[in-house]
Amino acid sequence: MSKKKIIYLAGPLFSCAELEYNRKLKDMLLNNGFSVFLPQEDAEDSALERKIQNQECIFMKCAEGVDASDLVVAVLDGVDVDSGTAWEIGYAYAKGKPVIGLRTDFRELADGIVNLMVEMSIVSLARDEEELLKVLEKFR
Repeated sequence: MSKKKIIYLAGPLFSCAELEYNRKLKDMLLNNGFSVFLPQEDAEDSALERKIQNQECIFMKCAEGVDASDLVVAVLDGVDVDSGTAWEIGYAYAKGKPVIGLRTDFRELADGIVNLMVEMSIVSLARDEEELLKVLEKFR
């Protein structure tokens, strides 16, 4: 039996809707046999802790989460990719970790789907959760 692949789930986490969507994706990935590092849960315990906790500690937990992962799934929704998510994508790319983008947002830039640097850093782009699961089958 092979070990569960660890996914680092990168995405914006600043609104209730973003936090809830991230939890939904995590549950979907767990139900499909993956282990998931979700920064909003695994790097900090609450919004209050974010204010109290050393920012460097949160940063280090997230970097270590990428290091320990087998691949990264990055939520790319929004007019522009969340800056923290963009950093996580770049860090994962530099570490040789495959990054799969998930963009359910139908808006596109004039010259591409997302920022060129982000687009060139991902190995595959899924347009919905069903397509994401199909892409992830290649990484089992």
